[in-house]
Amino acid sequence: MDLYKMTENINILSDFLGKRDIDTLTSKALEEKYQIPQTDLLILFGGSIAYGCDVVGKAISNHIAKNFMIVGGEGHTTETLRREIHSAYPELVTAGKTESEIMSDYIKRKYNIDNILLERNSTNCGNNITYALEVMKENNLYPNNIIIVQDSTMQCRMDAGFRKFLHDSKVKVINFASYKVRVEVKNEKIVFESSGIWGMWDLKSYLSLLMGEIPRLLDDANGYGPNGKNYIAHVNIPVKVLNAFEELKVEYQDLVRVANPLYASK
Repeated sequence: MDLYKMTENINILSDFLGKRDIDTLTSKALEEKYQIPQTDLLILFGGSIAYGCDVVGKAISNHIAKNFMIVGGEGHTTETLRREIHSAYPELVTAGKTESEIMSDYIKRKYNIDNILLERNSTNCGNNITYALEVMKENNLYPNNIIIVQDSTMQCRMDAGFRKFLHDSKVKVINFASYKVRVEVKNEKIVFESSGIWGMWDLKSYLSLLMGEIPRLLDDANGYGPNGKNYIAHVNIPVKVLNAFEELKVEYQDLVRVANPLYASK
């Protein structure tokens, strides 16, 4: 497969996995699509790169949600987050802290935001959701609508998890992947388009996340759907996405469903 076709296929996976129900994380976007000025709750999930803290911090500063929660214990992404945040603000102690604590400290420091609900125990996408629902119950939060923000590679799976575990079908879940990135061919190499995304994965790690995600979303004996491990609700994966994955698998077989060191696979 030539580099341009590979690039096209990578961007197809990226666009599908990085689910966004609104174009920007703003009250204006909510008004235009859902006729509401703010949501009852916004949840930022650990596992997202540090850039997600700024995306959410700005949105919360502009009153996009009535309540704000950060979810995340300690996992394979934690040490990277500790390093990135401590590098940006050396006075913030990150050693030994959970992802939700690190993100909270950063957002409080940079955006002067308090009253952040924290979930500190989850280690994978499944209990990210179930523990978040417990925190909601403990704080008597019964939202009509929720914005969920996760790493772009895992946003689709997070949405499917909410559809499985959030039993109240009247609650509107609004997806916003924390970043959008595309690749291009430059000097006969596949590279990221210029993005300025703080803490972005290196290309190999990003491809590993993309390639590891599609098999998890499948609703077959080996996937995470109801006909497999039953961790998530059914996901409709377009033929275009499945074809892109299969073509990329020829080049990146070693990145498919390996024991990924970047995040807990559950």
